[in-house]
Amino acid sequence: MRLGTVFAAGLVLAASSCVPAMPPEATTHPLKAPAAAAAPCPACPTEGEIAAEAYRLRRALRAAVPQGRLLARDRDRLWIELAKKALALRSIAIGRPQLLVVVNRNPAVQRLAVVLADPRGPWRVIGGSKVSTGEAHRYGYFITPTGVFRHTGEIRDYRALGTKNAHGIRGLGVKGMRVWDFGWQKARRGWEPGSGEIRLLMHATDPIYLAPLLGRPASKGCIRIPAAMNRFLDHYGVLDREYDELARYDEGYREVLSPDAQPTFLAGDKLIVVDSRLRLAPPLARRRCRRRAAIARRSAALRSAPTIRFPRRGDRAPVR
Repeated sequence: MRLGTVFAAGLVLAASSCVPAMPPEATTHPLKAPAAAAAPCPACPTEGEIAAEAYRLRRALRAAVPQGRLLARDRDRLWIELAKKALALRSIAIGRPQLLVVVNRNPAVQRLAVVLADPRGPWRVIGGSKVSTGEAHRYGYFITPTGVFRHTGEIRDYRALGTKNAHGIRGLGVKGMRVWDFGWQKARRGWEPGSGEIRLLMHATDPIYLAPLLGRPASKGCIRIPAAMNRFLDHYGVLDREYDELARYDEGYREVLSPDAQPTFLAGDKLIVVDSRLRLAPPLARRRCRRRAAIARRSAALRSAPTIRFPRRGDRAPVR
């Protein structure tokens, strides 16, 4: 995504852009509010309460998100391992039970998973959906960066206005869709060597023209999610741990949050973007690679072997 001209407040950018015009609510808030307490709480939930809440969220996700269980059960371990490796690589410890949003930008995957991280118990995958991340080999498009991105109150989220751009596209989805803003991030250019900065956003997309593209890379670097997943993450405050604290005394943050939200006590603040091609290939992909390598070896052996020609009917006998 090329850093374009900033439009007037309230104007929504083109659907392919991930640097939308920032309304007043989306700018960095001048108030230096205290962050949510990082120390372990004196009354942490029990394992039974955590399991019950995970079961409730799993059922709610399946009911709210069509095909919300796009992740096979045998892949849960892969998602959990990818999340743990990303956190360990950046020396981030999980001190309390919380939800993580994990996005796999692998072009062959393009999925999102809501993962429950529990430092005292087993990690669980709540569910997931299709996504679209940055598209390669296209001018002006960036590759969505990998890493752990915290959702803090230093940058205030906003909501889509539902207006259309010059091409008739609602880039951030219908009116009222939540836009999670993770600030300026360094990203690799998809059309040439080098890198630049993009505004990393997670948002819904046009329900008619761009929603059918979910499940493959199609954005300029942001993370597009289905409208149903957008509503689920917003309704249960999956990434709003710090926002819930700030909303207690700041009207601006209360306006960002959904008025009918039912925030879970497992709310977290971390978006994790991984690429399973880089560190951990799925078992199926590894089997395919081994099969292709074996076929290539056999083909090479056949090409190098001497050609044996058997006599055919009509061949003339050799002259002795």
